[in-house]
Amino acid sequence: MNWIAIGKISDIPLRGARCVKTPQGKIAVFRTAENEFFAMEDHCPHKGGPLSQGIVHARAVTCPLHNWVISLETGKALGADEGAVKTVRLELRDDEIFIALTVERMIAAE
Repeated sequence: MNWIAIGKISDIPLRGARCVKTPQGKIAVFRTAENEFFAMEDHCPHKGGPLSQGIVHARAVTCPLHNWVISLETGKALGADEGAVKTVRLELRDDEIFIALTVERMIAAE
């Protein structure tokens, strides 16, 4: 697993988000009003809406396209909706934010 620095804590406002492009796709990093940080794929499981542009409330985000509510902790849709997005491990070190990306190795055929 590789830990990648993506910016400073102050780069993300309270109840806000930032989108980071990685080799594994776009990752949304969220900051709650309680100053907690979460990371997940930046697409709603419903129609692929950009979760990083949604409204952050408590430990959830509401998709800007069709108002699906996604748990920041689990990536699962809340309420009657079904579906989930992959969450990403995140660490805070001093004032820096790091996300964990898995390393996929290709094995050459001999």
